[in-house]
Amino acid sequence: MNKPSQPVLYLDDVTVSFDGFKALNGLSFVVEPGELRTIIGPNGAGKTTMMDVITGKTRPDKGTAFFKGVHDLTKLDEETIANLGIGRKFQRPTVFDNHTVSENLELALKADRRAFRTLFARIGAAQNERIEAVMEQIGLAERARDLAGSLSHGQRQWLEIGMLLMQDPELLLVDEPVAGMTDHETEQTAALLKQIAGARSVVVVEHDMEFVRALATKVTVLHEGSVLSEGTVDHVQNDPKVIEVYLGR
Repeated sequence: MNKPSQPVLYLDDVTVSFDGFKALNGLSFVVEPGELRTIIGPNGAGKTTMMDVITGKTRPDKGTAFFKGVHDLTKLDEETIANLGIGRKFQRPTVFDNHTVSENLELALKADRRAFRTLFARIGAAQNERIEAVMEQIGLAERARDLAGSLSHGQRQWLEIGMLLMQDPELLLVDEPVAGMTDHETEQTAALLKQIAGARSVVVVEHDMEFVRALATKVTVLHEGSVLSEGTVDHVQNDPKVIEVYLGR
């Protein structure tokens, strides 16, 4: 018999307090390998603090946070956690505007080299192929030699997702990726994230409910630092508790 796989992310009873305010209050949830999960909730629900705990930026007061069943995230620093295979994309893209799309991806290659040297070092055929593959995946192959500063807002977001993919994370945390995007870019971003999931787990924090519906995946609703509701988009949108505290009538 095949041994059941460990969850890629396991949080149990995680509590974080800031000056007496519980940003997370007994938060528990599980993300499976290859799963795409959406996290929604009102401002102050604990979404950012949750990602801070997962990436080692914030230490919880109590609770359990495990990556792949063996790595205790509450005891590791940010760099160690990133090297284990957890990537985080913040809402505002951080790309190198004065470098090309291709160079940005090269800078992000998972290699123990100083960034300023990277552009002057020869890279192998396998690394070049990886850059080409990621450019295709994020829809920027035709912009390979264009400066990142010339890209649209949506394309810059895709480039940053591509930079994270270059590091081959097993878990990707993405914060409000479609804020400020056109409708067309939003559709393409949903398609991209659905394509990325499967080979890796993707957790998307979002408030745009049309985009959440386009992702068509399990939704976790946070409120006051814990899980209020969980299930399909239809389930959470029709949950009276969610309507009351978040979606409105």
